[in-house]
Amino acid sequence: MSKRCISEYVIDFLVYAMIGWIYEVTLETFIYRWGFSNRGVLFGPWLPVYGFGAVIFVLLWYRIIKGKPLKQRLIRLPLIFLLTMGTATLIELITSYLCEWTMGSWPWQTYADYAINFQARIALSPSLRFGLGGCLFLYVIQPALDRMTSKMKDRTVIVTAIVIAAVLAVDLVCTLIFR
Repeated sequence: MSKRCISEYVIDFLVYAMIGWIYEVTLETFIYRWGFSNRGVLFGPWLPVYGFGAVIFVLLWYRIIKGKPLKQRLIRLPLIFLLTMGTATLIELITSYLCEWTMGSWPWQTYADYAINFQARIALSPSLRFGLGGCLFLYVIQPALDRMTSKMKDRTVIVTAIVIAAVLAVDLVCTLIFR
């Protein structure tokens, strides 16, 4: 595919939502040692906020480094770090209000434990990690995803995206009904 299509963004969304889930579960299980729990708001192994955040990074900031020579990409690393950190922090803040409005709370209220936080909704330490994650997404993972989807037939990309969207929709409906 010469131009990115919605189907590719759907695939990106799922990949990043799953990476976010793995990251959160790993932090909780092995770093904080609280034990395993599904860190998502849905049943499946994905955190939609990471999927949305990463797709927004791709839409807004990836073009700053995509296809550029290595030296230019490296020079822009501090800018990408700040842009992804700020974007992710804003998304997390908005998501906390949406979760509170729809579910009565938000899953990361432990941010009150951080020295620098705002209403336990956002905190400096996670924001810094989101900036690092954003750089990892845009410098390493996204180029690999681009290469993968460019090798797929258009029909395969579309069918894959439809299956992903259907699975996520079923998960959302089940979550609304059973939680």
